[in-house]
Amino acid sequence: MAVATQAHSTSKMFDEFMNEVISGNPNEPEFHQAVREVAESVMPFIEAHPVYWKERILQRIVEPEQVVMFRVAWVDDSGAVRVNRGYRIQMNSALGPYKGGLRFHPTVNLSILKFLAFEQVFKNSLTGLPLGAGKGGSNFDPKGKSDREVMHFCQSFMTELYRHVGPMTDVPAGDIGVGTREIGYMFGQYKRIRKEFSGVLTGKGLGWGGSHIRPEATGYGNVYFVEQMLLRRGDGLGGKIVTVSGSGNVAQYTVEKLIERGAKCVTLSDSGGFIYDPDGLNEEKLEFVKWLKNEKRGRIAEYAEKFGCQYYAGKRPWAIPCHIAMPSATQNELDGEDAQQLVRNGCYCVSEGANMPCTPEAIDVFRQAKILFGPGKAANAGGVAVSGLEMSQNAGHTVWTREQVDRQLQAIMKSVHDTCCLYGTKSDGWVDYVDGANIGGFVRVANAMLAQGVV
Repeated sequence: MAVATQAHSTSKMFDEFMNEVISGNPNEPEFHQAVREVAESVMPFIEAHPVYWKERILQRIVEPEQVVMFRVAWVDDSGAVRVNRGYRIQMNSALGPYKGGLRFHPTVNLSILKFLAFEQVFKNSLTGLPLGAGKGGSNFDPKGKSDREVMHFCQSFMTELYRHVGPMTDVPAGDIGVGTREIGYMFGQYKRIRKEFSGVLTGKGLGWGGSHIRPEATGYGNVYFVEQMLLRRGDGLGGKIVTVSGSGNVAQYTVEKLIERGAKCVTLSDSGGFIYDPDGLNEEKLEFVKWLKNEKRGRIAEYAEKFGCQYYAGKRPWAIPCHIAMPSATQNELDGEDAQQLVRNGCYCVSEGANMPCTPEAIDVFRQAKILFGPGKAANAGGVAVSGLEMSQNAGHTVWTREQVDRQLQAIMKSVHDTCCLYGTKSDGWVDYVDGANIGGFVRVANAMLAQGVV
């Protein structure tokens, strides 16, 4: 009876909370999805620790501390005036300065950025570093733009954003559409306006304040997390067949580390479709992908033409049999049907390189099948972890070696995994990494918020 009463109470609390979120944030489906996924895990924990409900901690976490929206006007190479919209969501500063990427992509809107900022709260908390959470960006599309057009846009973007960021306030990084080139242009404009050389952005070039391993961090970190999941069951990556989606930064360095660890990656994708290379990528093939995507900015179909493998136009790689799947492209790219296909084909480990690439239906399939599932807020925390290490190097006016940074990244990803196990291990020994990541991330932020009062 007590269990039934608690379940009813928890369900009532959950419904009350979600109704409040949805009515207060209409027409923001991605944000609702992210909040629902966390609340489903955290609400029973809150029920067992009533102080969090009494102080409305979760209600405060879902409300951004500040939302900045602004016009970005710039001039293209033809002399025409172009107008985009810029955003910065400063979500939570209980653990440190706001920290999270800037995304330049046509799909950027308030819902997507709030979902990303909300996820960032828990991801940054799990790293154990003193990092608050934020996210931002613009509906500007750098694809097809010249370097000078990108520079003009970035300068205009930072001319507004500089008022809201700083090394002790808010330290943005890169995300989709924002790499070292864009970070460089924005950093230069900030320095020009503020007349200071400071760690206001991470993802900088190595010669001017950046950190070793930063470009590789998200992909490497995800592989390190997979290794920890496999190690717990006495397994390893050697000889495993892995399907990876995407072909940008995260996917490239995921594949690089998989090759190093002896796994065979057989797929990559982009918005046009995916390639299936049954022989697996090697160093030579990966170098071609890096050139194709980073310099030529071409399509992954060209890989199939060069190396004589199959290209599947308009499809995603989840029907290819594998041991491990690592979705590393974008949100909601792997649905419930894809998940069922993966499980049927013998896949026993899925780890998210992108942010929320699996739909709720897909996650339900993985959890019901009790396969290893690494949610993005844990599995892809390597990127923000090394951003945090870059902040430390900037603050100390020093540069750590590649080996130092990589050792710290591996230690952080092991700590993230251990936290997930601490809060997610069930009575039968199975680890629900979704619950573990959500509760583990919540506890650290929530306790800091309790200590700091109602602010």
